[in-house]
This record gives sequence, structure tokens and C-alpha cells, in this order.
Amino acid sequence: MSYAQLVQVRNVARLLLSILAHRPEDPAAVSARLTEWKVELSQATIVAGTVTFTVTNAGSIPHALEVEGQGIEQETGVIQPGASATLTLTLKPGTYEVYCPVGNDSHKKLGMDAELKVAPATGAAASDYNGAGAMAGMGAPAPSIQAIRVTGGGPVIQILPGPFPFPDSAAPILQQFGDEREGLESQVKNGPYSNNVTQVAGTFAFTAWDKGATRDSVDGLAEFATQDGAHWKLVLDRVQTKDVPHHPRFGGVILGLYYHGNTAVHTPLVPTINSAVALWAFGHLYKNGALVTDNAMVHVMLLSRTRRNGDFAIACWDCSKNTIDELQLQILPGPGEPKFDAPGGFLFVNWEKSGSRKP
Repeated sequence: MSYAQLVQVRNVARLLLSILAHRPEDPAAVSARLTEWKVELSQATIVAGTVTFTVTNAGSIPHALEVEGQGIEQETGVIQPGASATLTLTLKPGTYEVYCPVGNDSHKKLGMDAELKVAPATGAAASDYNGAGAMAGMGAPAPSIQAIRVTGGGPVIQILPGPFPFPDSAAPILQQFGDEREGLESQVKNGPYSNNVTQVAGTFAFTAWDKGATRDSVDGLAEFATQDGAHWKLVLDRVQTKDVPHHPRFGGVILGLYYHGNTAVHTPLVPTINSAVALWAFGHLYKNGALVTDNAMVHVMLLSRTRRNGDFAIACWDCSKNTIDELQLQILPGPGEPKFDAPGGFLFVNWEKSGSRKP
């Protein structure tokens, strides 16, 4: 072979290497932006093969990114606010969940959950593929509706204003609360999360439906007497689906949530807990048979036990492993309305031995 032929062969080889260096099998690039409470992907559909996720935490608390599906379950480490990370995976055709796994998936349940569809590398165009091995337009199964029926039981206590029993534990978490920090710090000194309790009597039962961000619903009735002898009735018939105060913000009905305390999710003035259901609602509130407001703001949790028997003092800073049987009802005046005629201007009642079932 002549020298000229050798040079020609070398040039052809270089050209082939250049082509291979830019072949379609190169990693696809997907950007993921994490905030409270959303995962935003730069692409909803990609072609099967290697993909690199560039993940940015644009939120104000730590997050992470996990990709799950088709036998894969991989995640980044925890990403601090303002920081980024990458995750490179090889994905087969199918549908994948892309979500934040922080807080035993509590961030996912708060809405940090997206879907990524991966189309075959050849054949149908990625935009025509629905990620389940079929062409788009075939339809997808409707999401199942989750529901829970909760009945209050056991000793009933009214929680009165007083100091929070774990101020040193809550203090560093309160630093993250921005404009609301001052109000929360005042509640540390004299607020609704205290050991100042009195035993009362009453009943509470409700059904809650988790149907999606704006379709959640609730139906329930609470009746109880407070320490001053007043008789109260609360009728629940609609949830609050808009954001509610306390950083970060959320509302509606959420089944199975790990939050409060040291999780940096919602207020740290409740110990860290697991809940069977948490909901935010509006209610019609009556005192001694007279309507007080039809716009009372209501927060309900069936949560892991925070209070001990006997004196019903808060017994733990991290209560997440305790039995879920404490039913907590907090009622506040509606926006712009005067405080209630009750200690502290609020109503806070617990049923300490409660239960739940599917309706």
C-alpha cells in the first residue's frame, strides 16, 4: 500500500471516529428544576439510551431528585438551595417517575413529582410515544381516588396558649421562615403548641378525599365543649386548596405525610410526625348554637402520638415512629375576622385515641 493510500485510510478512519463521537447514542440532556412544590423538566419525552439529568435546586429548602421505573431507582444526594447536581442513567422505553424523595417521600406527596416518557430509539417519533409501549392518543387510566374515614376517640383535650416545650430544637429551623419568623417566634413563647392543656369532651368524625390539587374534598362534623363551658360545633364541607401560611406553603388533602419538627416542612412548632391524613379546610363554626363564622380556617391531622398519657404533655421532639392515633383539630378565624372568644383567640382540640379506615 502506497503512502498516499495510507494517508487516505487514516483520513477515512478519522472521519468515522468523528461521526461516532457525535452519534445519537450520546447522552441526552434533561434539565430538572426543583422548587416548593414542583419538579420541572426541560423535556417530557426523550429517546431511549443514556441521559444526563442536570438538577438545580431553585427552592429555599434542601431537595433531591430520584428517577424510578422499568427496574431503575436511582437518586442524587441531597441538594442544598442554590446548588446543582447531575445524574446519568441508561433508560429503556417506558414511563418513569421523576420526583423528590426527601422526607420519606413527603416532598413527592406535596407535588414534587413529574413524569418522563422514554420512546424507542428507532421507529415511532418520541413525541408520538406515550411511554407505556403504545402510541399517544390511546388514553391513560384515570388516577385512583384515595379516601380515608377518621373517627376521634379516647381522652379529649383542649390545648391552651403556652410556651413551646422544645424551643432550642425549633430555633435553628425557624431561621428559614423569612417574613413569618417573627410570628412563629412569638408562638414559641405563648402559642397553641404548648403543654397547657385541660381535659374536655366531644366527638369528631370526617371523611376526606384526595382527588388532586384542586378537587380534594371533605365532609365532617366536630362537636365539643371547652374549658369555659361553651359548646362548639364545626361543620366541614370544603377544603382550602390554595396555599396556606407557613413556609413552605400547601393546602388540600394529603394522605401519608412526614413533616413538621426537624423536617423543614411546615412549622417546627409541632414535633416531627407521620400523618395518615393532613388537610386544610374552611368550616362553619357555631358557639352555643349561634353561627360564629362560615369561613373558619381549619387544620386537621391524624398523626403519630405526640402527647403522653396522664398529663398529656408533648413527650418527644421526633415522634414519627409512634402509633398514628392522635387526632388534632385546629380552628382559626377566617382572613380579616376577629379572634374567637376563647383563650388565645383560637380553638385547638385533640382526640388522643383515634382511628381510621377506608370509607
